Amino acid sequence: MPKKKILISGNEAIAEGALQAGCSFYAGYPITPQNELIAYMAQYMPKTGGVFIQAESELAAINMVYGASAAGARAMTSSSSPGISLKQEGISYIAGAELPAVIVNIMRGGPGLGNIAPAQSDYFQATRGGGHGDYHTIVLAPGSVQEAYDLAQTSFYLADKYRMPVMILGDGILGQMMEPILVSHKSPAANRHNKQKPWALSGCKGRKPNIIKSFALAEGALEELNLKLQRKYKVIKNKESRFENLFLDDAKVVLVAYGTMARIAKSALGRLRLAGKKIGLIRPITLWPFPERAFCLRNKRIKYLVIEMSYGQMLEDVRLTVNGKAGVEFLGRSGGGVPSEEEIINKVKKIL
Repeated sequence: MPKKKILISGNEAIAEGALQAGCSFYAGYPITPQNELIAYMAQYMPKTGGVFIQAESELAAINMVYGASAAGARAMTSSSSPGISLKQEGISYIAGAELPAVIVNIMRGGPGLGNIAPAQSDYFQATRGGGHGDYHTIVLAPGSVQEAYDLAQTSFYLADKYRMPVMILGDGILGQMMEPILVSHKSPAANRHNKQKPWALSGCKGRKPNIIKSFALAEGALEELNLKLQRKYKVIKNKESRFENLFLDDAKVVLVAYGTMARIAKSALGRLRLAGKKIGLIRPITLWPFPERAFCLRNKRIKYLVIEMSYGQMLEDVRLTVNGKAGVEFLGRSGGGVPSEEEIINKVKKIL
């Protein structure tokens, strides 16, 4: 398919990727730093034959997504940290009803109302479900505007494939920054490729009725649903982990970072390699499932340095993966603080 290059922000790239994926329903509520995304959808959804709704609240938006998805639409919502917190009950309902949906969180500083500076402190919320019950969302963490566009399309594919919510986890820097990206040349309307969903509530058509719910009162019914979900999650863990590795063959210290923080870590990595330091990098692209296979644990002399804009959330997954077989160090800031190249380089030198 022909491609064209455009200059676009991360928020707009996610929106454009969603349109190219055939997103036909969007409901959201404005909150910085993701408002460019909702504005883009407001402008272009009607032009592609889709439905855009600015809901009266985050709670309303996520439940509209629930209904649209149940009817067979490719449905999406977006927000930022405290807004995602308000959506958690609805996300749990969507997971329990086994419905596909895409949720975008462009993280801001917290806790509480916080500020609009970048942060990565919603990692626990995203990777541990966030709402009530035993469920997961697939979590994708783009590291560039191009990848934000690409993973937006991937998210709809995965949501439909596994009938579950998929979350795109970005931050204020990724959402606001502008980069040139390659996009499909055809219009979003021409690219719409929603597949038939035989389970959807599509009206009376002479078939057996479809029932979509997460309410299971019969003895053993809810446990069976949970067991079904766990079997699905096991398949996803085996098949869907994504990551990027750099210079692991000779590395003595391996940086572990995702999203915007990985960009800064890569810059520090380049300077350290030029100085003759044997440094590598692991960039998780799926935060759930966490890419455990990216970690080589045969060499116990390797040390991992986890770098994030939070106070040790992804750190826990790295420690669980390493399981005492290698040393794990940490560098983190939050509340709008961003670890710099110099901080990373100085930390690495101390470890070495």
